[in-house]
Amino acid sequence: MRSQSEGRPSEARSRLLNTATRLFYAEGIHAVGIDRIVAEAQVTRATLYRHFPGKEDLVLAYLNEVDQAMRGQADEAFAAGLPAADTIRALSTSIAQGIQSPGFRGCAFLNAAAEYPDLESPVRKAVLAHRQWFLETVTELLARIQETGAEPAARHFVMMRDGAMAAGCLFDPVLICETFLRGVDRLLQVYAATDYVGPAGA
Repeated sequence: MRSQSEGRPSEARSRLLNTATRLFYAEGIHAVGIDRIVAEAQVTRATLYRHFPGKEDLVLAYLNEVDQAMRGQADEAFAAGLPAADTIRALSTSIAQGIQSPGFRGCAFLNAAAEYPDLESPVRKAVLAHRQWFLETVTELLARIQETGAEPAARHFVMMRDGAMAAGCLFDPVLICETFLRGVDRLLQVYAATDYVGPAGA
């Protein structure tokens, strides 16, 4: 049931999702209970369950919000119409800006994966689907530079991104981002100049 025009989420649903997104990311999914979300969103339990039948549905909606935000970053980088290497640099800059933003606590998807180890969990599947999209996006960009070695180079990029996301909330984020962006530049240089097979021939 929608309280506003067809196709628009209700105000209550938006408050619930915004509250859950903020709390899940800042404090962890399992650490935040339904009662806390209901209280801070200022809705009733009945309202929550009308929009989200269970907590898992709310978690999936939260991850979908993060996924859509990251796809938006990628779309912006693509829309600039830059050469593939510069598009990857623009995407990397967006990642670095996120790491340096207030309240950064790492990758929402890696955090969720740590809390949902069951490979059959819908939450874990959502994490893997997002990561597959990201890997395919980077692979597509690298293949525009040269097709040989695009996938291993993309895996290398994703590993560097994961390392930066993990370290960015533990150490000086400025230094972490400088290291990450230098690594991206070096990866692109090596990739464009050679038949890339991965770090140390992997």
